[in-house]
Amino acid sequence: MADDGVRPAESADKQLGDIVADVTQKAQLLVREEIELARAEIQQKVSRIVKGVIFFSVAGFFGLLFVIFLLHALSWGFVDWLAVKTWVGYGITTLGLLVFAGISALVGLRLFKRGTPPKPELAIEEAQKTRAVIEEARR
Repeated sequence: MADDGVRPAESADKQLGDIVADVTQKAQLLVREEIELARAEIQQKVSRIVKGVIFFSVAGFFGLLFVIFLLHALSWGFVDWLAVKTWVGYGITTLGLLVFAGISALVGLRLFKRGTPPKPELAIEEAQKTRAVIEEARR
């Protein structure tokens, strides 16, 4: 006799309770496997992020060493180009760094003052307008 394709032969004899229990068990298994997959994926991504942070840290360290050696070479360049004593070349470099630090501090202070207090003024203004429109519509 040919199968009519409506339902498998082994499930025809099962009770409704058995079918519900089977579906529940399979759904729980599916949820557990999905959670395990998500956990494995997150662990892999966290591992990649940590490795990326480590390499960026190493790059930052070598960048800092680069700046130190560049400033050292600049100081010796001043000594050679201006025919001055060594301490004068380093003094010129130090004054240049002081000027750059001062300019950076002033710009940072200006930006800091423009950002404080951290209050969402545009959002508050928009909320007040919305409230006024709602109150006017109620009248």
